[in-house]
Amino acid sequence: MSISPCSLDTYSISSEGEELISRGTTQFPIAFYHDDLEHMSVVWHWHDELECIYVEHGETTLFAGREKYSLHEGQALFINSNVMHAARGVRGTGCRFHSMVFSPRLIAGGLDSVYWEKYLQPIIKNGPRSLVFDGRQPWHAKAQEEIEAAWQEGAANEPGFEFRVRNHLSELIFLIYSNHPVALLKNSPKNLRDSARIRQMLQFIIENYAEPLTIEEIAASASLSESECLRCFRSTIELSPIQYLKRYRILKASEMLAGTGKKISDIALECGFSDPSYFNRTFKAERGVTPKEYRAKRQEEAARQSSLLGALQSSLAAGNLTAGSLAAGSPGAGSPAAGSPGADDKKTPGPEGAGPEPQYVLPVRIRLKD
Repeated sequence: MSISPCSLDTYSISSEGEELISRGTTQFPIAFYHDDLEHMSVVWHWHDELECIYVEHGETTLFAGREKYSLHEGQALFINSNVMHAARGVRGTGCRFHSMVFSPRLIAGGLDSVYWEKYLQPIIKNGPRSLVFDGRQPWHAKAQEEIEAAWQEGAANEPGFEFRVRNHLSELIFLIYSNHPVALLKNSPKNLRDSARIRQMLQFIIENYAEPLTIEEIAASASLSESECLRCFRSTIELSPIQYLKRYRILKASEMLAGTGKKISDIALECGFSDPSYFNRTFKAERGVTPKEYRAKRQEEAARQSSLLGALQSSLAAGNLTAGSLAAGSPGAGSPAAGSPGADDKKTPGPEGAGPEPQYVLPVRIRLKD
């Protein structure tokens, strides 16, 4: 088994916020990840695939659609297809979690199969947009076991693991189907309409963030009034349009600081800040450090992470490191410091009174693959 860093950054996000990372192979469309989210966050995004997350250690806050979840050790979450979601660590606690992102084809095979028509299609079309397994229902323990068992099989990569991964995830899908009558879970027209509108407006911001945008212009991109635009943002991602715009600009500036040698003043202008002093104040308010300090820290962490990945690859090649030791939290098993290479930093929203916000830096994801 080989390992490679796999981070979700804005360069792997379409202009509509859809994640563009390939999942596994055509023959076996699933990817396995091990993450550490301490002081980090994962940007708002969505994908066609289903996703399962299992918290191995610590605590994390996850957002899926309009729901917010605080997950602790041993708890798990299912995220349905095309549901906007994000994640952040909880400051001071650390969080290691396993996740799998997989195509429904992994279980269904073809669209003419009984698995698709009877089970998967109803769940994807009318089932829960997200579902937490926190032990409040008797069947949650079984769901947690199936998610973690599937991940462990994928990580171990032993002969026949493909069958066992598919079996565990099939059991999970049946558990969801059996315990959530999908006919009663149809999404309301209002929720579907808001979801479509927010995607249009996010796309407009992503494509025009360097321009001096106004709420009126953002609202017009989805043919809305300003008041309806504000309501839609607040109800879906708990941010105002201008808050999201500002944080996205800081996100892009962070990428340029880490990945280019451009002057800080030039980066500020390219990211929509006409006043360098205001850019510095805004950046420090969001990041906790100045742009210059952030660039130095990212360069230091990039060198450290490169060394770490090299050591991991050497250990795997020599047979001194296994998937089990990764899961147990051995060195490099998902403990990258804030500012790891390739990391992105779009802020995930949190409600008022939620405590100090983390830095908006994505973790390096260690992807387990053949």
